[in-house]
Amino acid sequence: MAEIGIFVGTMYGNSLLVAEEAETLLTGQGHQVKVFEDGTLADWAYYQDKTVLVVTSTTGQGDLPDNIAPLYAAIRDSLGFQPNLRYGVIALGDSTYSHFCGGGKRFAELLADQQAQRVGDVLLIDASEHPEPETESNPWVEQWGTLLK
Repeated sequence: MAEIGIFVGTMYGNSLLVAEEAETLLTGQGHQVKVFEDGTLADWAYYQDKTVLVVTSTTGQGDLPDNIAPLYAAIRDSLGFQPNLRYGVIALGDSTYSHFCGGGKRFAELLADQQAQRVGDVLLIDASEHPEPETESNPWVEQWGTLLK
């Protein structure tokens, strides 16, 4: 089974709820999982040869929430090349805004640029269609977890 770090970017708690649900589901599949609401570069570095799941909402003009923006910047500025890292991204947003799921998309692009290995597709959850994001994320997480075995 995989060792997974879930890194959360949240403003109002929806991303944290999705991450906690993911932790429960993935643990139930036999994975070792830890959630980081205020993850640091050191936390991230521990998972360099393991798996991460980024669960983040989007603020303003497609920006990352304040609690994950420093981690994003540290990864961008300090790590560069991460070919042994496997990752997934769950992006929360609202399609009534022009930068729909911009935070999650930016994180996914950064990891792809650093040649990390994406597992599965990036999940984009639209708050205007799914006010309870876990109804969309839980089936995705269940399937994602099986790809890690």
